[in-house]
Amino acid sequence: MSESLSEHPVSRPQPQPPRAKGEPRFPDGPMADPAGSHFERRIRSFQPRRSRVTAGQAEALQRLWPQWGLDIDGHRVLGLPEMFGNANPVALEIGFGMGEATAQMAAADPGTNILAVDVHTPGQGNLLNLAERNGLTNIRVGNGDAIILLREMLAPDSLDALRVYFPDPWPKKRHHKRRLIQPDFLTLAATRLKPGAIVHCATDWEPYAEQMLDVLTAHPAFENTQPDGGFAPRPANRPLTRFEGQGLDKGHVVNDLLFRRVPRLLHTDQPPTGA
Repeated sequence: MSESLSEHPVSRPQPQPPRAKGEPRFPDGPMADPAGSHFERRIRSFQPRRSRVTAGQAEALQRLWPQWGLDIDGHRVLGLPEMFGNANPVALEIGFGMGEATAQMAAADPGTNILAVDVHTPGQGNLLNLAERNGLTNIRVGNGDAIILLREMLAPDSLDALRVYFPDPWPKKRHHKRRLIQPDFLTLAATRLKPGAIVHCATDWEPYAEQMLDVLTAHPAFENTQPDGGFAPRPANRPLTRFEGQGLDKGHVVNDLLFRRVPRLLHTDQPPTGA
């Protein structure tokens, strides 16, 4: 006689108890504020977004962060070859959103390592998921302030490329000081980029694109790769993202900038402290 299904009720997942105050959201995942108060307070170019983390993203953060994640705490200088397990060129990407374009670039160029930095927790989980699903071992996900990473945790001449795609334009004039692409940022970035390294920026906010062009053109550490000194055509290695496609459908103009780190040492070159 067959057993009734009702005799073996399906077990349902039990709701998780609420976290105690101060308990980390993901015990083995990214920290909420990795640098804490260790460094001076300053105007930041990013605004953390507290959007919902899906179950899949949360699982990826918990399981994959110890292997592929990095909290930017400013307490040590990174050995990039040890981090990636090889001496391949390293591109730093600041702000990757949900990570789709990052994963596509990593898949198309497995010989280049990508250190992708953001503060958006769902995007961090999504990129970890994409990396595992597609077998992308050349991605590491950084959590925290890219300025602290550059200044305190990366050695001089350790980067082969810098990518900044669609950063927050901070459109209001009183917020322009929060924009990432500024002379001081470029001076810092130049100390960590190898001579000949490419800085690739892209934005769909035309006033910000013009500012980027002006600031990069005026900086002595960089030269425009375009003979006419203007914007560059979108390179084939930068994927057309869904966000960008939606903007183009609305008539937005996307501008790419490709500048090269000139082979000249800046007097401001300083080694990181890792303090």
